[in-house]
Parts: sequence; structure tokens; C-alpha cells
Amino acid sequence: MPDILYSAAPLVAPSILSADFAHLADALVELESAGADWIHVDVMDGHFVPNLTLGPPVIECLRNASNLPFDVHLMIERPELSIADYRAAGADSITVHTEACTHLNRVIHQIKETGARAGVSLNPATPISALEEVLDIVDLILVMSVNPGFGGQSFIESSLDKIARIKQMIGTRPIFIEVDGGISPKNAAQVRQAGAQVLVSGSAVFHAKTGFKPVIDALRQPCG
Repeated sequence: MPDILYSAAPLVAPSILSADFAHLADALVELESAGADWIHVDVMDGHFVPNLTLGPPVIECLRNASNLPFDVHLMIERPELSIADYRAAGADSITVHTEACTHLNRVIHQIKETGARAGVSLNPATPISALEEVLDIVDLILVMSVNPGFGGQSFIESSLDKIARIKQMIGTRPIFIEVDGGISPKNAAQVRQAGAQVLVSGSAVFHAKTGFKPVIDALRQPCG
């Protein structure tokens, strides 16, 4: 499996939530050719969020279609019961929600014991104080800039301040700040200026009439 090494990037992680599910393998091949850095996989259980997507069997099938790291975002209840399955299926990083974990420290260690990078995600209304006690063990912080569950939503502007405060909280720790929700070339520079290193983009990439590469390139344009 590919390793996810810390980098000041910027990195682009297209979300396959917005892809045509009938042609996912083809989309992965095209994304890799277009210069995507990671593949973002949104897993939803219909309980923690009001949508249902895919699970380990589909990820395992897709793993053979791409050499890119699989960035798996678990929007599910009781994620600790499924972490080993997602790692075995091909997840290179596994992100869980603070809101879904009664024992967040334990779950982070569980992820890291599988060899995957461990991420923690915050919903828009969750304060960044939820991160304070895990900053020394987490590899990635995923800021949700929409309420999770569906693609195509509008970016919540207050997320910019939240990203900046998380960046300050992290200090010099080698932790990725990833942002997911309403990311497009129109706001990518602002999001990166706030402190994000990894941009998750679904609708902007998959609904672009120009193809994947121009959008991926635009998301990486220098700030300022």
C-alpha cells in the first residue's frame, strides 16, 4: 500500500462521493493521470449521517485500480468495530469523527496499530477544543466545511477561522490539516492561506466540463 508521508504540500484529494459509481475504477485511473495526490473515500452508514455509500468490499475492489493513497473518511457510528476491515481493504489513512467516538484516544491508537495514518474529523459545530488531548498522537485533522452527508453543498465561511485556529493549535507538529466541503478553485487559495494542506474536492472535480486535470491544477495554484 502507498505510504502517506507528511508534507507541506498543497495536496488535492478528489472525493469519489461525487463520481459515477458505475465507473469508479475508470475514474480512479483518470484521477491518477490528472495529477491527484490522494483518493478521498467517504464512508457513510445512514445513521451517523443521512446517507449510505460504500464499505470494505468496494474499497478492496478499487484498490487494484489505483496506486494513489486511499484517504478513507469514516462517517459511521462505532468506527472502532470496522477499522481493521477498512485497513485490510486498502485504506492508507483512516479518519474518524470525534462525535462518533466515546474513547477517541483508544480509537486513534487502534488505527495506528494497523499501520494506517490516523485522522480525526470535526463537524462544523464541533469546537476545536475536542482536539486538544490527541494532538500528540494524531496524523491528520479533517475540518468539515459543510455538514456531512451529501456532496454539492456550499462552503461554510466560518470554517476559515476554524482552520486558522487549528493551525495555531498544532504549532510545529507534523499534522496534516485537511478540509472537506464546498472546495473549488474559487475558494481554494483562501482555504490554503488559512492553513489547510489537503483539499478534498468532489463536485468541482467530477462535474467539471473541462475534465479533471484543469480543476486539480487550479486547486493547487499559488496563494496570493
